[in-house]
Order: sequence, then structure tokens, then C-alpha cells
Amino acid sequence: MENHTPKAPPKTGERIAKVMARAGLASRREAERMIAAGRVTVNGVLIDSPALNVTPRDKIVVDGADVGEPDMARLWLYHKPIGLVTTERDEKGRDTVFANLPKDLPRVMSVGRLDINSEGLLLMTNDGGVKRKLELPSTGWTRKYRVRVNGRPNDKALEPLRQGVTVDGERFQAFDVVLDRQQGANAWLTISLREGKNREIRRAMEEVGLKVNRLIRISYGPFRLGELKAGAVEEIKQRVLRDQLGMAAAPSQKPKVKPTRRRK
Repeated sequence: MENHTPKAPPKTGERIAKVMARAGLASRREAERMIAAGRVTVNGVLIDSPALNVTPRDKIVVDGADVGEPDMARLWLYHKPIGLVTTERDEKGRDTVFANLPKDLPRVMSVGRLDINSEGLLLMTNDGGVKRKLELPSTGWTRKYRVRVNGRPNDKALEPLRQGVTVDGERFQAFDVVLDRQQGANAWLTISLREGKNREIRRAMEEVGLKVNRLIRISYGPFRLGELKAGAVEEIKQRVLRDQLGMAAAPSQKPKVKPTRRRK
């Protein structure tokens, strides 16, 4: 008689950090930090590890508040002004993006970042899955920028950027660079790229002898800044979100309203 090793029963549910991210509480990584900090209970039991699967029957409580059912995935365009840090809190006491969002916005996460001296389109979402999908390098979303540099560049000076440059041992992919116009001592460029490395455009420009003095992100994939005013927020329609991200249709019932994140 042939022996068969019994198969282990399949795991049910989803990892708790993923469920928290889908509920719009935080990114998965942030959710894991919240768990490690002792801020999360499941069915009344304090947990300290994200290595736990949960089902809709489990009661998850974070900082004393019931997580509840996940809201439908939503996405907003935000016109980030200069002078704001893309973070919840800043150790240097600088003003942040999240402290300046409309008070009626639910708890949201940024898709990538813009540095303090950059402005323009910053996508915000309440769903960790949407955030990951938009940030993954494999999806290849094109980011487009209007960039003002000090100097008088010509196509020959910009050619290294089109080939890809290496800065401090870090290789940057090729930029699509168009010289738009010269304006006094400055020139305006339109730059498109598919990466989102830290200060990538500024560092690459310095490598070819140009200093950026204004940087505006005007689009991220199919989502465009358009005429949105600095500091303003505009929600993407559900139909557009489904079409662009290949998402399933949103549920017909009205989503459960969560308390608005407190801002200091």
C-alpha cells in the first residue's frame, strides 16, 4: 500500500498587514510597524507579529478603534506646493503634506514622494494595494516634469541624460528630455522618466553641469495635474480608476465612513 504524506490544510484569510492596508490605515510596511509597537489587537488579544492571517470574522482594533470593513479604493490628485515635506511627521518640525490636506479627506497615503523643493502632482490613495500598484517599477508608469534650470543647455549637453548617467555609483535610466525654451539665464525642459529615485532629476542635472531651480511634476501615468491649483485636491472618478488600474467594479453600497485622521 502506497504511503501519502497528508497535505497541510490551506491557510485561510489574508495577512493582517495587508488587510490593514486595504482598509486605508497605512501602507503594509507601516502596518507592520504599528503591530510591532503594540498598537493592534485581534479578537481582544494584543499581537506583536504581522505573521498572522485574519478573516472577515476577526475583529481588528488599532489604537482602540475598530478597523471595520475596507472602504472602496479611491485615488486623489493633489497639487503639492513648494515647502511641504511628503511625510506624516517631520523630525525637523517642517510643515508636511498631510497637515495641509483638506480636513474632510479620509486617511490617505501618498504614491511616492516629492521633495520639499518640488511641486506639482502627488497622487494620494486610501488603499495600500493601489499605492503598491502605482509605485512598482515593473508597471513602468511614466512621470513627466517641467524643469527650469540655470544655464543655456543645448541638445549636445542634454544627450548624456538621454543615454543614462551614473551619479555617485548609482545608475539612472535614460531620460526623455526636450528643450522647450530659453528664458533669460534659465531654460525650461520637459523631462519624462519611469523611475522615482531620490532627487533623481536634480542629481542627474548637476552631473551635466545644470542646476535645477524649479521642478513641477505635471503627470503620473495617465493622471495629469491640469489646471489644479496649488494646495487643491481632486478625486479621480471610480470609472476612470477602474479603467486605468484594471480594478473590479466598486460595490454598489455606500462605503462605511471612517473617522477623519486627526491633524495637529
